[in-house]
Amino acid sequence: MTIQLKQLDGGTLDLPAEALAAFRTSFKGAVLGPADPDYEATRALWNAMIDRRPGLILRCTGVADVVQAVKLVRQHRLLSSVRGGGHNIAGLAACEGGVMIDLSLLRGVWVDAAARTARAQAGCRLGDVDRETQLHGLAAVLGFVSDTGIAGLTVGGGFGYLTRKHGWTCDTVLSMDVVTAAGELVRASASENADLFWALRGGGGNFGIVTSFEYQLHPVGPEILGGAIAWRAEEAGEVLRAYAKFSAAAPRELTTVAVLRIAPPAPWLPKEVHGKTIVALFVCYAGRVEDGEAFLAPLRKLGKPVADIVTRRPYVQMQSLLDATQPKGRRYYWKSHYLPRIDPRAIEIALEHAGRIRSPHSAILMFQVGGALGDLPAGHSPAGNRDAAYVLNIAGSWEKPEDDAANIAWARDCFEAARECSTGGTYVNFLTEEEGPDRIEAAYGARNLARLAALKAQIDPDDLFRHTKRVSG
Repeated sequence: MTIQLKQLDGGTLDLPAEALAAFRTSFKGAVLGPADPDYEATRALWNAMIDRRPGLILRCTGVADVVQAVKLVRQHRLLSSVRGGGHNIAGLAACEGGVMIDLSLLRGVWVDAAARTARAQAGCRLGDVDRETQLHGLAAVLGFVSDTGIAGLTVGGGFGYLTRKHGWTCDTVLSMDVVTAAGELVRASASENADLFWALRGGGGNFGIVTSFEYQLHPVGPEILGGAIAWRAEEAGEVLRAYAKFSAAAPRELTTVAVLRIAPPAPWLPKEVHGKTIVALFVCYAGRVEDGEAFLAPLRKLGKPVADIVTRRPYVQMQSLLDATQPKGRRYYWKSHYLPRIDPRAIEIALEHAGRIRSPHSAILMFQVGGALGDLPAGHSPAGNRDAAYVLNIAGSWEKPEDDAANIAWARDCFEAARECSTGGTYVNFLTEEEGPDRIEAAYGARNLARLAALKAQIDPDDLFRHTKRVSG
């Protein structure tokens, strides 16, 4: 019996049973085909719009398994993809007919509290790292949803509540363990394989499979001031105009996220607004709680809030406050811009399209960044775009395939309308697979992209790692 697998050149290979049996002797983890009981659950990704069926899934239990998986793929020139947490809008963790190299079982975290560092394996979710580091009152710069995988987040740049104070997630990485296209395990850092290290800090998964990340940690919590404040749609214009001024003057310890959406039946929102459009501000103050209370006081007095759950809370709780908005198994479609500011036109566009939302799960979000991003030059890492002050995310989310067209059209319309307000840049982790070379260049910048392409040609000349946001060598 043979297994048919897609190859890099678009052809197919019938992998003989004896070749697979020989591979199993050097691979400790599970090897799953479409007929195996765990196959369907393992291949399923966060975004239900992505429904690819790999010919083979290799569930790695350690770095040695990753090395063997790469060697198999290289030997037979097989199409492959790499799965970390699987929480990616483009669903690049799964490839059709090829080999999925699954790292999701690699979830170890080791904290050196004295050095303020943590080593985390590539299958970790944000919550895994936060739980371990917060035991020591420390935190890594990670994202906003605890179920997000650290690997995709980091190699795509990464931003969260601590970005304004400490930069992109990739700015805080000290080293990475990487399996190269040659099947070799190397360390990438400022002093070892420095070019590879530069490329992986925002350049995506084009250059190797990162098996672990070493993060610089920062004193945070365990208790911070954070939560959300919500107002009815009638006050949304006033709130967003105040938010624009308030956030622009905010200290780096404070990060805010403005959200326009239909109010869900969440327990923190009164029943009378459920199903109606609201504006909400999510806030996290990672400095002295007393300072945050004083700074946020004017915002909390604005208009007539229908809910205010800003309070002292554990940082790990703040990190999961948005989890319910992004459950696995919904259909997702996102469009995104970087904004230099929130000007009147951006507010006008956001309000107009919030009134046209087609799904109760969709939202328009304005994530505040800026701050420490501008402390480093544009070429420090491929993530670049250090002139961004906000990330506009038009986040379509719905349940049924028959609603795809209407929800995608809504997101695209809002995106096109907001183009005039953009810096011209975009966040690579928010790009869908349909977006072409112009959007890749917008994410990296022409100079960084040229350097990435040159490194790609050197590090992976056969383009083994191609099921990614493409950088051509």
